[in-house]
Amino acid sequence: MLTQTAGVLLTNSGTNGSASLLSMLLPFVILIAVFYFLLIRPENKKKKAAAKMRSELAVGDEITTIGGVVGTICQVKEDTIIIETSADRVRMEFTKWAISTKGTQSTENAPADTKDSKDKK
Repeated sequence: MLTQTAGVLLTNSGTNGSASLLSMLLPFVILIAVFYFLLIRPENKKKKAAAKMRSELAVGDEITTIGGVVGTICQVKEDTIIIETSADRVRMEFTKWAISTKGTQSTENAPADTKDSKDKK
């Protein structure tokens, strides 16, 4: 009698155990999927776009480095570029991974005239 009861308990707990295991793992699987689509995938897209932009750099392009240096490319090498940064034609060499953006930065969000904003106060 005792072995029959133990056998029934083990059989019932086995089916409930797999159901509880599934219900316990499902939130983790959903959480991992959410992290992938919200964090990892967009970051990979940004990296691919930046790598494509850096591979398409050409002489004459205006660029901005990650340090904020703005200049025009005057020579492109395999891993580095040389840019001219000012009217004095100062030349500096940077690695390609240090290029942040290509083209001129827009100042649409910046205030047009700071005097007007000071006069209003």
